[in-house]
Amino acid sequence: LYVSWRSPTGIDCKLVGPETPCFCSHRYKQHKTDFEVIPKERPISIPCRASRCPCKSYNFVPLNGTQPIRCRCKHFADQHNPATGFLCNMCSKCAGFHSCFTCGCGHPAYSHETIVETKEERLAQGKPVGHDVPYAAMGGLTGFSSLAEGYMRLDDSGVGAPSTQFLEAPVTNMDNPFLKAFQGPSSSMQAYSQLTDGSTSTTMQVSSLRRSKEDDMAYFERQYQARLKQEKSRDQKGKSSTKTQRDQ
Repeated sequence: LYVSWRSPTGIDCKLVGPETPCFCSHRYKQHKTDFEVIPKERPISIPCRASRCPCKSYNFVPLNGTQPIRCRCKHFADQHNPATGFLCNMCSKCAGFHSCFTCGCGHPAYSHETIVETKEERLAQGKPVGHDVPYAAMGGLTGFSSLAEGYMRLDDSGVGAPSTQFLEAPVTNMDNPFLKAFQGPSSSMQAYSQLTDGSTSTTMQVSSLRRSKEDDMAYFERQYQARLKQEKSRDQKGKSSTKTQRDQ
């Protein structure tokens, strides 16, 4: 069975693993995760096997960093009873756990739901299932990417891979400095041709770009010479402006 915490847009924001806690505070591996015959009823219930735990089915609850999230009644999730419709044990006004905590995908926690599905159901949606492994309670983990949040995951269970047009787009001045430093020579010449103002700051920006097949010493020496040239040009401009003021 594959267990995930899914957003309204279909992104698996959290893929449940064996150590992922349930609303009842027990781990997923402490629930009944193996069935001889998959139940036909939907949703599939995964009851807790811990002693005296009233949890009837696994239900994921997110964390705010390392802290549990609060209900609108101001009490934490572990202060609610999973056996009575998630009613609060600390007050009588709470009609059920309802948190306004916002997930990384941009949607509130109450709009998500815990999904339990089979391999066939997951394949029908085009979501990854990984390889069959001889381990129990793997839940929704299908690889290392499953450890990332849904909005950062680039497979079909997350936001998906970026388009080819985005990956092949030319590097511009608005991109990350890492991309600008390791762009090819043709891109560097194209970027240099676009800089037509000829100012000293522009020259410094171009010289700061690392060229392909350039070792560290040559790179730092070129930066040092460019900085000396900038300082010399600034001193000459300062002397010429002072001389002009004296002549006036």
